[in-house]
Amino acid sequence: MRRREFILALGGAAAAWPLAARAQQPGMPVVGFLRSTSANASIDLVAALRRGLAEAGYTEGQNIAIEYRWAENRDERLPALAADLVRRQCALIVAGGNAAALAAKSATMTIPIVFATGDDPVKVGLVPRLNRPGGNITGISFYNSADLESKQLELLREVVPKAGVIGVLVNPTGAAVQSQESEAQVAARALGLQLFVVNAASERDFDTAFATLTQQRVEALLIVGNALFTGQRYRLVAVAARYALPTIYPLREFVAAGGLMSYGGSLTDAYRQVGVYAGRILKGEKPGDLPVTLPTKFELVINLQTAKGLGIEIPPMLLARADEVIE
Repeated sequence: MRRREFILALGGAAAAWPLAARAQQPGMPVVGFLRSTSANASIDLVAALRRGLAEAGYTEGQNIAIEYRWAENRDERLPALAADLVRRQCALIVAGGNAAALAAKSATMTIPIVFATGDDPVKVGLVPRLNRPGGNITGISFYNSADLESKQLELLREVVPKAGVIGVLVNPTGAAVQSQESEAQVAARALGLQLFVVNAASERDFDTAFATLTQQRVEALLIVGNALFTGQRYRLVAVAARYALPTIYPLREFVAAGGLMSYGGSLTDAYRQVGVYAGRILKGEKPGDLPVTLPTKFELVINLQTAKGLGIEIPPMLLARADEVIE
């Protein structure tokens, strides 16, 4: 087992500790952790959260307890899970993804909430403004702006220069789906590309979506940021490989799972920053006074083994610009 796999496995084991093994000591604050996906799909994110908390002086099991709630990709469960964390009188709730953050926001107006989102938090209704969000909520955004989607399409065209039609996979139930589609269309027109949009609201829709892309002779694919897609990244990458469709993803985690390439903010760093914010709030700072943090660095990651399997030769200049090349 490689070192990284061992560390992740260890993190997963810790996340799954029985409640008795993580019994709260008297006076120990409890942080609720709410996310749409499963525990197994979020091992690296939990590890990043713990790193951030450690930077702020908090270690799980020593001076802080964490109550984990997983919706298992069933967003309809989130309101009840959020309400349960409120009943348990958590000192703070960490919400991963839009659906979890909105559920937490609806469940309490007093318990501090720190979210992580890949969308514009103002557009999806999490906060009224970024600099001083007010109320009991703040967070970290690795928001994919229109400029970023334009860059993703540019990179995809460099890898597949003869592609006539580019596919875009979106989740029609996502809070930011309209802006994602419109921004992708604007970027495509500026680049002289034709887009074909397909929907996937659950894992069951993946095969149908890719089959439709094949029928429409789509030659490359952009997958937008969405909690469902991130949680099901291994499945998505496997389907893309089966259909031999060159795909660019929003996060490095997809490429580590075997995807071709990604360009976007760092998901794990976002959760580390969530941990730092959580620690600051536990020490007395008000969430409404902490600005929502936006990404300042975007990383290009390329998987050469996947490119070889697709029969694609990555241009040397593109490899030279990559932040990370997985071989």
